[in-house]
Formats: sequence, structure tokens, C-alpha cells
Amino acid sequence: MSLAPVSAPSAPSAATSDSAGPDEAELLAFVRRIAADDALVASLPLDPEGRTWLRLEGPGGSEAWLIGWPPGTGTGWHDHGGSRGAFATAHGALTEHALAARIPTEGWKTLELADGVDRERQLAAGRGRAFGPHHVHEVLNDSDSAHAVSVHAYYPPLPLMRRYSRTGAVLRLEEVEHPGEWE
Repeated sequence: MSLAPVSAPSAPSAATSDSAGPDEAELLAFVRRIAADDALVASLPLDPEGRTWLRLEGPGGSEAWLIGWPPGTGTGWHDHGGSRGAFATAHGALTEHALAARIPTEGWKTLELADGVDRERQLAAGRGRAFGPHHVHEVLNDSDSAHAVSVHAYYPPLPLMRRYSRTGAVLRLEEVEHPGEWE
């Protein structure tokens, strides 16, 4: 299966138009506000070997995290199980590689991605981004010497995360994680 780039936003899905929880703009405003809280960001213990995190209370029942990224660490390719979200860099810089294509959630193990679906963003301190429920990406601290810290929020709280591997244009579903397996 090949996937073409998304050229225009699609109509909002039920998940993105859910008025019971915060929308993408509200999540983005929250993560930016928390990323600017120097005292909270400084309270996160940083480990030179692995990522560290602190669970936060997000707005409107959302799930939120303050995450420390040692040099050279990243998430690997993943999605957020249908939750919408946002993240902002509080300290250092992060790189996001994302797919501008809607990836089906069921019925496949390997996909061949079409040309033009790759997007890359550099998110220095103070920069953030929001995304919808079908977002597939990886986030990296490309620095070889400096930690980064970021704030993330998701609504509804993450029901699962799908983890992928990627070799060239081939995306492969590797595993599905449930809450408690990443905390």
C-alpha cells in the first residue's frame, strides 16, 4: 500500500470536534504556558543515560508530561492511538519528523510511503506544535551535548501508542503499547 501526501486538511473527525475536552489550540496554549514555567522545568531531574518524565495535570482531563531528553535520544516512530495533542520545547531544541499522510490504524503490517509525505520541523525553546488524532511522528534531541526538555499534552488521555520502524519508504508496525507500559 502506498500513501500520498496530504494536500489539504480533511474534515474534522469526531475526535477532533469533541467539545467535552480541550481542542488542539487549547492543548498548544497549555504546553506553551508550562514550557515557560522556568521553576517547573528546572524541577525535572535529568539523567545522562535516558529520558526522564514527570506526569502533569493537563487541561480538561487531558494527559500531560514534562519530558527530559539527553543528547542523542528520541522516541522512534509512533502515533498516539487516536488522541489529538500538542508539544512545546522548554529548553534546548528538538527535531520532529512527521508524515503528512493519514496512516490507517488497522489491517496492515507494512506500508510503502509515497514520495513527498515527509515533513521535518526544528523546535527550539519556546516553539511548539499541535496535531490531530492521526499524527505519526518521531521526536529527537539531535544535540550531541545538550539536554532538551519539552511539555506534551493529549486528549483524550492516550488509550494506546503504536510503535513503528522505518527503513526508507517502508513503515512497519512493530508493537502496540497500552497505558502503564510507557510510564
